[in-house]
Amino acid sequence: MRKAITIILLLCVTMLSAQESKSKIMMSNAKEKVTDYDYYELRADMSRLTNSERELIPIFIEIADIMDQLFWKQTYGDKEELMRQIEDPYARDYALINYGPWDRLDGNKPFVKGFGAKPDVCTYYPLDISEKEFAAYKDPNKNSLYTVLRRDDEGKLVARWYHEEYKEEIATVCKLLEKAISITDNPEMRHYLIERKKAFETDDYFASDLAWMDMKNSNIDFVFGPIENYDDKFMEAKASYEAFILVKDVERSKQLAHFIKMLPDIQKILPCEPKYKTFVPGTESDLNVYNAVYYAGDCNSGSKTIAINLPNDDRVQAKKGTRRLQLRNSMEAKFEKIMKPIGKTVLNPSQMGHLKFDAFFWNVTFHEVGHGLGIKETINKKGSVDEALKTEKTSWEEAKADILGLFIVCHLIDKKEITNITKEDAITTFITGLFRSVRFGSASSHGKANMMCYNVMKEQGAFTRAENGIYTINFEKAEKAVNYWANLILKTQGDGNFEFAKNFREKNGSMTPELQKDINRINANHIPRDIRFKQGLSYMDLRPRKDIDRKEFEMKKGINFQMKEMKH
Repeated sequence: MRKAITIILLLCVTMLSAQESKSKIMMSNAKEKVTDYDYYELRADMSRLTNSERELIPIFIEIADIMDQLFWKQTYGDKEELMRQIEDPYARDYALINYGPWDRLDGNKPFVKGFGAKPDVCTYYPLDISEKEFAAYKDPNKNSLYTVLRRDDEGKLVARWYHEEYKEEIATVCKLLEKAISITDNPEMRHYLIERKKAFETDDYFASDLAWMDMKNSNIDFVFGPIENYDDKFMEAKASYEAFILVKDVERSKQLAHFIKMLPDIQKILPCEPKYKTFVPGTESDLNVYNAVYYAGDCNSGSKTIAINLPNDDRVQAKKGTRRLQLRNSMEAKFEKIMKPIGKTVLNPSQMGHLKFDAFFWNVTFHEVGHGLGIKETINKKGSVDEALKTEKTSWEEAKADILGLFIVCHLIDKKEITNITKEDAITTFITGLFRSVRFGSASSHGKANMMCYNVMKEQGAFTRAENGIYTINFEKAEKAVNYWANLILKTQGDGNFEFAKNFREKNGSMTPELQKDINRINANHIPRDIRFKQGLSYMDLRPRKDIDRKEFEMKKGINFQMKEMKH
């Protein structure tokens, strides 16, 4: 009997020891995952901000935090319920980075026990919906960026507008916007906030996008609402909530302003047949430099956004172009913490001198410009490029922006419009950037785009890889590869060739064993895969300015008088 009890006790101790060991291994893995994201403090020079702009930022943070809560609902569901399930503090931290239990930089694989693959539908659609059922559902609002699909009491699909689905949160946002509208003394900002409030109430964002395009003279910017559709992997049709709070770098923005007038001419020299570049880009676009001070929602999940090209609405782009906002401090963080160490790992040392932050800045800047060029409508009556390419649209659009960005930079260097880097710098930095981006994983549209680019450039001889994993760039062949890849993308988009786009991406949009070895070496060097932010009011100097000038005082006084008159 004693022997049996002893055996049982030993078994229990062994099981507990195994569970404890497994727990430690899981904690170790989670800790390693968390360190893939290096901390960076979001700060900016706020000396130019007016007192009313300083008052706006805390209100904007409150709104941004609601965008954050809404994105949690969209991409996962109940955040607090998930947090209660996770005991490991590192796994909890990693879930906060990823907005759920799935690793966004590892193909959305689950890292929390008990969870399967991330649903393509997130919570935008019923979990049990099929493509066949979606196609058969005839509601014209089903494809709107701003509706969710739910089931009624009989199990039938119904489309619900965001302002209905998220009624409580939207009401709070609108109250905060009313407060912000009463504070701002900038007419352009006020008009934008008024129209944005209407948009949240109606889910019609067209007028507010136009108002945002007209906001040229504010020291701060607030990009917020349901914007990008990357999170919806089922139909790529639903917009996710997010928010950026930005402070303008006035001097650097002035340096970029003259490039906007060049866009129609740049469109004409794209390396493709004329029929694939008929779109005329607007010249009211902005090309400005900002420093980010707050991220929330979709843009804060997993890999962090370093540049903005909005609005996405083709109607706005045709009428006024887009605004392209370069987030310089976020770019610098990624270059210093990620790009330079990757370059030291994979580049031929003789070419390392061509890896430069200025080249990274220009490549990213003109990536955003590239989104606004090319073609928007197919040439064979298949509708818009987005409609024709369906689930392939975002990965091919990111591929287009990537390669056109490099094409434009090289063209502007030839024209002596960009003088602080060489074409060799631009190409070297671009190719090094591919290693950074493919680490975003196969679930990311950006990762797929960069994987396709890597394989095309390799096939075209833009670089060679030695047995030890060191890459040497052939600059002449690289330029030809840029033209080849740009032409192929623009043709595929213009033809609306979904089958080709899908087959090409399936063949070329995933990691090869050879490249995986190089990524493993990069990971073994403990190079962060991305950044995470320390942000908030404690990182901002929002003390009131004592040197408020007379012009600002008179403007504020006049606005207050007008508001009183309106009340009477």
